[in-house]
Amino acid sequence: MKNIFINAIKQKKKIEITFDSDSKGIITRVCIPFDYGPSRRKLYSNVEKYHMCDLSSPDGAHVLSILPRQLISIKILEELFDPADFVTWEPNWFILRDWGEYS
Repeated sequence: MKNIFINAIKQKKKIEITFDSDSKGIITRVCIPFDYGPSRRKLYSNVEKYHMCDLSSPDGAHVLSILPRQLISIKILEELFDPADFVTWEPNWFILRDWGEYS
């Protein structure tokens, strides 16, 4: 599943994921794939996660980071995204990509 996620990053395509949220059960969301690697939060610095923007949450779009054990399925959608619409910080990605100034 990691390779599918990385391909979606490189192709700038939205994804549909199904995951076990632990607290809310099985959830399916449409997301923008951001990165795969350790969390930037100090407490979890050595734990690799899938980092994305959840576009379909009832609570509105937000950053979603999940552990590999939580991911049940991932599907690359045909819909492209523009990184300029989502990246509002100075990127420091783990996964290399060609996103122009957002790389």
